[in-house]
Amino acid sequence: MSATNCLRCLSRPSVSRGVVVPVFAPTRTAAAFSTTAVQNAMPSKAKSAENQDRSVKVYRAGRKMTIKKKSTTDRGKPPGPGERKAFRKKIVLSNDNALPVPWVPEMEAGSLSDPKQVGKIVSLPATLQDQLRATEAFQPTQTWGLFRKPSTLVREESVQLMGKMEKAVADKTTARIVLTGEKISGKSTMLLQAQSHAYLNGWIVIHLPDAQELTNGSTEYSPIPNTENPTLYMQQNYCLKLLQSIKKSNEKILAKLLSVSSHSELPQNITVNQPLLSLINAAKEAEGAWPVFQALWSELNAPAAANRPPILLSLDNLPHIMKPSAYRSSAFEPIHSHDLSLVKLFVDALSGNTRFPSGGAVIAATNRNNGPRIPSMELALKQRLAAQKGEEVERKDPYFKGYDERVERVLRSVEVLEVNRIGKREARSLMEYWAASGLLRTTVDEQTVSEKWTLGGGGVLGEMERAALLTMRV
Repeated sequence: MSATNCLRCLSRPSVSRGVVVPVFAPTRTAAAFSTTAVQNAMPSKAKSAENQDRSVKVYRAGRKMTIKKKSTTDRGKPPGPGERKAFRKKIVLSNDNALPVPWVPEMEAGSLSDPKQVGKIVSLPATLQDQLRATEAFQPTQTWGLFRKPSTLVREESVQLMGKMEKAVADKTTARIVLTGEKISGKSTMLLQAQSHAYLNGWIVIHLPDAQELTNGSTEYSPIPNTENPTLYMQQNYCLKLLQSIKKSNEKILAKLLSVSSHSELPQNITVNQPLLSLINAAKEAEGAWPVFQALWSELNAPAAANRPPILLSLDNLPHIMKPSAYRSSAFEPIHSHDLSLVKLFVDALSGNTRFPSGGAVIAATNRNNGPRIPSMELALKQRLAAQKGEEVERKDPYFKGYDERVERVLRSVEVLEVNRIGKREARSLMEYWAASGLLRTTVDEQTVSEKWTLGGGGVLGEMERAALLTMRV
């Protein structure tokens, strides 16, 4: 086919020669409506909540599109400052759905120190519960809220610990004990039993519930004036909180004890022969908490206070105060935990530099759940435990340079008490209490006890609770 007779040429309309076909070019005149402004404009904010659910119409060239906005959901009021922490640390001590166990006696002054009580369950009196709650002795991870009334098992280690405390009071000395053991073996519960024994026997109890709160940088701190080489730091907000817990838990005893010296430097002038409860009440704000705590500590350890009640100073989660803290000095250098005033007060008592006039005990518990690994502390505790058993003492690694002399100096002469696994007799007594409370729905016989004891790592208390209580389906 020739070029003149192609299909495209045949379908083209004929145009006579000499006729000029005009070519119309698009003019650039302003249109009455333009989409350029709509496409390039920023979306306007909603003027009211009613406009948020409406659909927005967007016009484009040649067609109309409808875009529906996402509806906003009301998530309610956000939690206030401290509400999440309060909910996380909430302690529930009773369960109305659990059955009462009538054959469980209440704890008395000599219940935990009597060897005949080993393997038995004792419940905590209501007054003692209030005192332990004030010092934050109960842990949120423990199973107090499963039973009708908080109760505890008297173990062989319990009798040993209370015996050491009573012997120290009889000899007017200070028992310095560190509780060690496997993970969830009951070290914090043993610390609670020591406080219970002290409260029931009329002791003054000062408890630091979690050493991590002292060293993780979560509380305000400031240098103490006129302290050098090293500079000491005070944590006033924590001191105020500690004074309030001491007041709530030891109110009856402190109201009877009188001061032996005057303290005119405090915000409220304290003269001689005033109750120590008035001394604590002088701390109205955080700014004056540390001087008030110093005055209280000097009154409790004054030589003239030899006829006063014994003192129990306890701390949980010991590894956190055996390392540099998260705080920084003015030169932005890490502050060692022993340079914090409250920590220094505790380690001085634990090392033996501070002795109580009427006797008492300083007890610390290690923690393997969230506690850091401190080589100096672990080696010192192993050496002390081997020396107590008459075994060969482990020596330092000569090629390791991470040892801390300050930690070794504190733990050089402490007494180590291992919180071991419970035996099958104690496990049977514990499981009978669980079954009587309606939580363990099985027959407690030798086979069941052996099964739960084996599943619990051979008698690890926390593992047995996981195997028998926390995994049951009611």
